[in-house]
Amino acid sequence: MAETTSKQKPKRRRVTFSLEADDAQKVILGGDFNDWKAEAHPMTKDKSGTWKKALVLPPGRFEYKFLVDGQWRNDPRNDQTCANCFGTHNNVVVIE
Repeated sequence: MAETTSKQKPKRRRVTFSLEADDAQKVILGGDFNDWKAEAHPMTKDKSGTWKKALVLPPGRFEYKFLVDGQWRNDPRNDQTCANCFGTHNNVVVIE
């Protein structure tokens, strides 16, 4: 009997990152999903002063931070963190 294997790719999911920073002039989403490239994912500010960026990510564990006017900042709405090589912490999001 022939064996069948599934070649379906894991389902990618839309994830929206957000940060309340009404006074900020520029916010960028950085993480291991974009090799921490400072200009890869600029965020857009809505009328309420919340910066947002939606990404479609495959299942996995990802580390990220926000670059706010040139300064790295953690996500205050996500208490899942891990230590990084700079002696600070990154936020962690897990996509099932």
